[in-house]
Amino acid sequence: MGAGPVSTAAASEPLVVRTVRLDEGTPGPAAALADALPNGAPLAWIHSGDGLIGWGEAARLTVRGHDRFRRAVSWWRSLVAGAVVEDEVGLPGCGPVVFGSFAFADGPTSSVLVVPRMLLGRRDGCSWLTTVGSTPVEPMPAAAAPQPPSGVRISDGALSALGWRDAVGAAIRRIRAGDLAKVVLARDLLAHAPAPIDVRHVLRELAAGYPECFTFTVDGLVGATPELLIRRFGESVCSRVLAGTAWRERPGDGEADAELAARLWDSSKDREEHAYAALSAAAALEPYCSDLTVPQAPAVLALPNVVHLATEVTGTLRGAECALTLAGRLHPTAAVCGTPTPVAARVIADLEGMDRGRYAGPVGWMDAAGDGEWGIALRCARVEGDRLRLFAGCGIVADSDPDTELAEADAKFRAILQTLGVVDEPCLPVGRVS
Repeated sequence: MGAGPVSTAAASEPLVVRTVRLDEGTPGPAAALADALPNGAPLAWIHSGDGLIGWGEAARLTVRGHDRFRRAVSWWRSLVAGAVVEDEVGLPGCGPVVFGSFAFADGPTSSVLVVPRMLLGRRDGCSWLTTVGSTPVEPMPAAAAPQPPSGVRISDGALSALGWRDAVGAAIRRIRAGDLAKVVLARDLLAHAPAPIDVRHVLRELAAGYPECFTFTVDGLVGATPELLIRRFGESVCSRVLAGTAWRERPGDGEADAELAARLWDSSKDREEHAYAALSAAAALEPYCSDLTVPQAPAVLALPNVVHLATEVTGTLRGAECALTLAGRLHPTAAVCGTPTPVAARVIADLEGMDRGRYAGPVGWMDAAGDGEWGIALRCARVEGDRLRLFAGCGIVADSDPDTELAEADAKFRAILQTLGVVDEPCLPVGRVS
């Protein structure tokens, strides 16, 4: 199903890859990773100051269809099998690295993998620079500060606030009729600016404001996801599952995180929603692990705009599956689709009124050893020149309320809206409908 893989001409030549350690006095690693990106089409994966940023393009793959993960893994393995690698650091993320962003659904949206020509990495106090090509290591390029957008206008996407609220109501009726237990419905908004939006500005603001999240940009998709689909370092794997959300009605209203957490613990709706998501991830990982640990009760993850119930599922691999293979086995989880998954996917197609594209699909990176981190593309936007398409989704169960779900989506939109200078406008078209 779908078109075959398309790669750049550079991918037909063996990769020549060199990774060198950077001294602490080097200007690049001393600054925030997001501040080091030159203009262009950046690649990034940043968490709590550590991570990877890349620029330039040594190879690219586009692929779509139900077997997109298998074909992507096959392409990457073939590419690195013939690579000539000199790596003086030896940490996950050194040597050849590919960034990727995958479509949520099997049909027409393309997924993309990109191998950068240069990559700056930082982990556990160590920084490194990787180059792809036969030329010597180049100095870090000067990164002119990106300019924030101004005069951004927000308009409805596929559905108006009222239309989306009606879709949530229809989903609740199907759940109560016994068709399914949970479905995740997403809403989109459109942002229009007078001039092209520099994705680096959005990335920098998200990395600074949401350090607990995994801030990413791949092929124009930029966001800060709190949800880690899979991390695989050697035999160790981890999946951070989120579902169940509480939020402040307005940013900075003084409501303490403890009060928000108490709202979650007292909500049978949120606990039910979270249980479906955690069990979904554990069931998908279990066949690949010799042991698997699932906490009996979720923790609470507090972010500037929302608070989530969170469960970290950890395990030990029994085989040699790479991080991207595992991401493909996990996707889509109940956290972004629903339960049962096939029924939920049909309800999404019936009610959302849009193609999600790469929203809610796996996004992240992997190295030649198969180590890597793949998150779920949430709290994100697709940047195309002077326009952005923003996404937010909510888990719907039998006890859901359409107005409350609309308010939750509004709270999730705030992460991107604030980077665009759009704040404290909760009414049209974003806010709760009374």
